[in-house]
Amino acid sequence: MLETLFKKTPTVALLITALLFTPIVTASSLENLAQSLAKIRGEVEELQAQLDINKEKHSSQMSALSSQLADLSVEKRRQKVSIEKLQHSIEKITKSSQQAALSGKNLTPVLLKTLAIYKRYVQKEFPFKVTDRVKAIDDLENNIANDLVDPNRAVNQLWSLFEDEIRLSKENGIYQQTIMLDGEKILADIAKIGTVFLYFQTKDNRTGMAKKYPDSGWKFVTVNSRNDSERIAKLFDSLKKQIRQGFFELPNPMN
Repeated sequence: MLETLFKKTPTVALLITALLFTPIVTASSLENLAQSLAKIRGEVEELQAQLDINKEKHSSQMSALSSQLADLSVEKRRQKVSIEKLQHSIEKITKSSQQAALSGKNLTPVLLKTLAIYKRYVQKEFPFKVTDRVKAIDDLENNIANDLVDPNRAVNQLWSLFEDEIRLSKENGIYQQTIMLDGEKILADIAKIGTVFLYFQTKDNRTGMAKKYPDSGWKFVTVNSRNDSERIAKLFDSLKKQIRQGFFELPNPMN
């Protein structure tokens, strides 16, 4: 009977055929949509998990940076106090020289005592060109002890050395100096950041920094992380290009 109906009414036959197949197509589409939604949901959950990880990482980094800033503030204050002590010493000598202008010999013991304090400061503190700085002190000390320079003139020379120290605390730049690395003296390129940070590069591609230890004082140590090496290399590159200000992410020698 249906066959006879199809032959007589082809339009009705086409409509019935469409109605028979429509549920199958719809079910397939829904299944595909469900799979797509499941995939998207999985991607969203993965992105949310990654976002949570990044938030936690960012929070840890900010906490570490805050700690480093606190350490830097302490070190900066310590350096400032050391410089102020040196300035106070030279001011005392200047006052003494004014009071004893006609008696230069009275200045000699004061000058030698101050030079001894100054030398200990240079040998103990920031390890930048220590040999050269100590030599300048020794030369002045020798000239004073052997009456090769007028004591009043020696005061001016000592003040000039102190001014050099103050200038060191304010300057950033690249220099060369011999460092002790792994028990060996090596000529290295030095990136100096005030009198707080000192980084180095050697000709055999070792990079590192000056680090102060509570028991043994300052030592030059290499960095093991490739990221730290790249950060130090970026600092050197910037300083060579005369870029002396800006944001630099660097390994912290205070850790």
